[in-house]
Amino acid sequence: MASKQQVGLKLFGRYSFKDVEVRDISLKDYISLKPVLLPWSGGRHEKRKFEKAKVNIVERLVNKLMRPGKMGGKKQKAIKIVEAAFRIIELETGDNPIQLLVYAIENAGPCEDVTTIAYGGAAYTVSVDVSPLRRIDVALRNIVIGAKNAARNSRMSIEEALAREIILAARNDLGSYAISKRVEIERIAMASR
Repeated sequence: MASKQQVGLKLFGRYSFKDVEVRDISLKDYISLKPVLLPWSGGRHEKRKFEKAKVNIVERLVNKLMRPGKMGGKKQKAIKIVEAAFRIIELETGDNPIQLLVYAIENAGPCEDVTTIAYGGAAYTVSVDVSPLRRIDVALRNIVIGAKNAARNSRMSIEEALAREIILAARNDLGSYAISKRVEIERIAMASR
């Protein structure tokens, strides 16, 4: 009976998880689309390794918004920002904002990165593949940083900036901070091969 109730749950009472799909098969196991009404798990995943892969993807976006500084620890405020941004996305595109968030994460997550290896007295940069969990973390972090930078340097509110960043990243547009950052990271990694 509980599973039937969960199927009918919609995020913020508006957005359904039912038809949301993950196109990238490497990220399918790490983007959780478990239906929730409110993205707030209370940190039950915190003590176990790799449990954050089971946290709803919208809650992970909310958690990234709570960066140290002005928003540190204010989860209810971060939830309100995401809810307002999702309404703006819905009005502008007419699509499900959860689906656009998933597309944005798939497009903004870098597949290659560089790491430094010290051998003897010399340090070399080497290109490495990025794990799916890190791809999602980096994509979410860059989406939030891009939105905060856009809101800080203009009269745009954080809700509008976040909505714009998600829409541009979902379209794979270079106007998005997250997409331009991914291109830069992969270009550096290609040079380090």
